[in-house]
Amino acid sequence: MKFSELVRLMENEGFRLVKEKGSIRYYAKPGVPRLIRIDFHGSKEVPDGTCHAILKAAGIRDRK
Repeated sequence: MKFSELVRLMENEGFRLVKEKGSIRYYAKPGVPRLIRIDFHGSKEVPDGTCHAILKAAGIRDRK
């Protein structure tokens, strides 16, 4: 999965960008108590472990 696809998936699940500093983006969703951090790198592939960790923290099942 590419970073842009991961961000699209997060936004489709109801997460919205709340803060951005450089290439680091923080997403939030009502009902989720913490911010989800994504180090955005555009069209590069997200390492599998990183992708799983982000989706797990967001409460989203993997959609590969």
